Amino acid sequence: MIVQEGSLMMERYQGQKVQWTVGFTTGGKEGQKVQPGGEGCILAVELGEVEKLTAEQVRVAAAKAAKTLRDLGAESVVLDAAAVVEALGPQGAAAIAQGVELALYRTESWKDTENTDPVFYLDAPAECEDALKEADALTRAICLARDLVNCPANKLTPSDMAARMVKEAQALGIETEVLDEEQARALGMDAFLTVGSSANHPARLIVLRYKGGKEGDAPIALVGKGVTCDTGGYCLKPASSMKGIKGDMAGAAAVCGALLALAANHVKVNATVVIPSVENRIAPDSYIPGDVISSMSGKTIEIGNTDAEGRLILADAVTYAIQKEHAAKVVDIATLTGAVVSMFGFTTAGFLCNDEDFCAAFQAAYDRSGEQYWRLPAFPEYRKMIESPIADVSNVSSDGCGTITAGLFIGSFVEERPWIHLDIAGTAWVDSPRRDYQTVGATGAGVTTLYELCKHYAVED
Repeated sequence: MIVQEGSLMMERYQGQKVQWTVGFTTGGKEGQKVQPGGEGCILAVELGEVEKLTAEQVRVAAAKAAKTLRDLGAESVVLDAAAVVEALGPQGAAAIAQGVELALYRTESWKDTENTDPVFYLDAPAECEDALKEADALTRAICLARDLVNCPANKLTPSDMAARMVKEAQALGIETEVLDEEQARALGMDAFLTVGSSANHPARLIVLRYKGGKEGDAPIALVGKGVTCDTGGYCLKPASSMKGIKGDMAGAAAVCGALLALAANHVKVNATVVIPSVENRIAPDSYIPGDVISSMSGKTIEIGNTDAEGRLILADAVTYAIQKEHAAKVVDIATLTGAVVSMFGFTTAGFLCNDEDFCAAFQAAYDRSGEQYWRLPAFPEYRKMIESPIADVSNVSSDGCGTITAGLFIGSFVEERPWIHLDIAGTAWVDSPRRDYQTVGATGAGVTTLYELCKHYAVED
């Protein structure tokens, strides 16, 4: 899926004959019901109190309506956005369109399937067009992220992912660079290569530079974990977890998707994506617990668990973003720990932050996106849990608090930059959708919030 500039996913309504009309209303009890109409049927969607209405509620309601009509065998539908636009403005129409498109998303398939989805048309005022175009680009970016995470590992090696991301980025004028193992070795990226050397498919460091802001302004770095196959290494994952090991690159998909949306919408900000992409497999000379390795920063790391590989590659990627891309701020995002799922389940991601202004901007970003995050503490006692007697830092905690200490491990490489760490292990994938605009599999978690965060720092005309 190319995240095209100015392209539209949903056709606008221009009097086409349709079977169904979806009408949105406010002021009553939330829900939906089928009503007879003059030339077709009506699905009436009640959104509740207008004073409390949010774009996220509209997105969910539109998605539920889309799935209902698909299940009823509808062939053609017009979505009447008038009441929502009156309540929320153009962003209301954008939420309707996005909710429907995400609800009807279908993963790439390698078998013959028949698409039985209805054709949807959106009836919205002309004043909504700019908001709809922005939402269309963002929705395409979310769907691309879902495609990448859903892709089988044998069809998305680090080189495959690099090629696909480069193609998408170059179509939007984004500067691209892909470093191979030899180039990474010359930079001293030992933590990155220690993980990647366990596989026949070579590691790749993917760098995408969007220069939409002022020339010379330091970029925001978006660093995404890109483990395309994670067996756990010699600390092998249990068989029950193996089916999901292809999706350990959801952080990479998120940062790529966010950057593509920024470029497609000409957001005036400088942002650079850095993705360390590897496979974590088992080989005769793979790293093992007890090893001590180096890193691009010069810090040494004691290996306590080979299934704590994501933080190793992110450490070098963060250092690269700071030292080579001269990032002013850093966000890293990863499916990093199972502990975050135990804390927050599949609806909320955890985050750490070392800067209050940056944190406030991030909180405003996820308020706009509709995603849910919860800030975790970073007390000095937690930092002591990753101290090592034989190296500068350990890649596992000595005393629990796995999600916090994993984030603090990465934070020890940020060199005083404003930094946010996002652990999306629970929200990147759902076997049972938690929101109506989700489908089974990848969710595209992080794309919209990262986009909104970068947009916050856009320069004004």
